[in-house]
Amino acid sequence: MYKIAVIPGDGTGPEVVEEGLKVLKHAARLHGFEYTTAVFDFGGARYLKTGKTVDEKDIDVLRGFDAIFLGAIGHPDVKPGILEQGILLKLRFALDQYINLRPVKLYNAAFCPLKDKKEEDIDFVVVRENSEGLYKGMGEFRNKATAEEVAIQVSYNTRKGVERCLRYAFEYTRKRNKRKALTLCGKTNVLTYAFDLWQRTFDELAIEYSDITTDYAHVDATTMWFVKNPEWFDVIVTDNMFGDIITDLGAMIQGGMGIAAGGNINPEGVSMFEPIGGSAPKYTGKKVINPLAAICAMGMLLETLGEDNAAQDIERAVITVVKTKLTSLAAGKMGYNTTEVGDLVVAHLGKK
Repeated sequence: MYKIAVIPGDGTGPEVVEEGLKVLKHAARLHGFEYTTAVFDFGGARYLKTGKTVDEKDIDVLRGFDAIFLGAIGHPDVKPGILEQGILLKLRFALDQYINLRPVKLYNAAFCPLKDKKEEDIDFVVVRENSEGLYKGMGEFRNKATAEEVAIQVSYNTRKGVERCLRYAFEYTRKRNKRKALTLCGKTNVLTYAFDLWQRTFDELAIEYSDITTDYAHVDATTMWFVKNPEWFDVIVTDNMFGDIITDLGAMIQGGMGIAAGGNINPEGVSMFEPIGGSAPKYTGKKVINPLAAICAMGMLLETLGEDNAAQDIERAVITVVKTKLTSLAAGKMGYNTTEVGDLVVAHLGKK
């Protein structure tokens, strides 16, 4: 019996969450597991009504769940940064979700913007450190609002934080068991303190994982190769900021935000899974948003809980729908509305 916390969130979040839960219901029936859900109203509407984001009591409650399923956070009437820092980052840090996991996989070559790339050319995973770096929020202004103003933003990296992220990446590469190749993405020639630590730790761990092939790429070169030669990559590990940037590029080459799912992982605690495309407020209530990213996030959630067969079933169903049913992955252009796409996935569950 799994306990799943559900945060529908803002904008189109509730719409895609509804489809993810629909798929969960049918997957549970087919694969013989049970679950309960509890819904939490964290998001922009709650903040505008109460002035609250997430407090320690909320976080303590969430610690009692096996996983969290998130729709999206982001409201046009709330100043940027408030919800992101007060909900998303606070949950990640408080629950020590120190890994952001982003599979980048092309399900239909017709939806790839890259010329002559096939499905087998785009199949890699980005492991992003999720609790340190520039997102730690450390810094200061000096002489603010003067001609001599200085804004300082600190990239905070600890040996512990870097090593546990890298070790997760090595273990994930081994478990993935495809090319068994791990690339460290950084900027060692400019960020000579932070990525000296990353590179030294990476090299030390590589000795322990002699079955894994390792290499290094600057972040700017990585973005170039995502476009030119995505087939070179198996697993990529990087810091918080670079991971945030390159995973959006990864989403585009796999077909767009409508198919891109991610997990905020605490291997020893509660993890949170979400579509990475955001709340898309302009589409709210129109039933045109693509729910597949949320459905794929549900698949990741089940895989993390150990329900591998259910997760694989969901992915197979999504692939079938993407390859045989949809005219596009973009909102309003799929050939079906949001609910109908969810129904299509359900209809293909259990079929091989």
